[in-house]
Amino acid sequence: MNIRIASINDLPKILGLYKELNPEDIGLDITTAEVIWNRSKVKNTTEYYVAVEDNEIVGTCNISIIENLTRSGRPYAIIENVITSIKHRRKGIGKQLIEKTIEKAKENNCYKLILLSSSKRIEAHKFYESIGFNGNSKKGFELRL
Repeated sequence: MNIRIASINDLPKILGLYKELNPEDIGLDITTAEVIWNRSKVKNTTEYYVAVEDNEIVGTCNISIIENLTRSGRPYAIIENVITSIKHRRKGIGKQLIEKTIEKAKENNCYKLILLSSSKRIEAHKFYESIGFNGNSKKGFELRL
């Protein structure tokens, strides 16, 4: 199994995994996805990772580095859209994806790495805590728009 930075050629497989992550969402067409991908590459703030096993993309996540005017100007990072395909779970793939984002955050001198998870996903919370995330240090809020 290999973790690597995703390329635009990986988009169809990434979108397939996102459909598994959020089955209720209306699928994003490839043309729109490519526009979004290219925009994020120009801004150079978000990086996508994929987990590849036997030439198949079986997991993905992304990390965004956010500039910051506090904490001595150190940025912070946000991990989003963490997904390992159902048939490939419990093999350490998600852990390796998260570890890659932790490395990226450290390389960018981030002072913290943020990850939100649905309050209903208790097993996921245990997984994130096993990697070192603290589910009790802050309280997350969201406003759906």
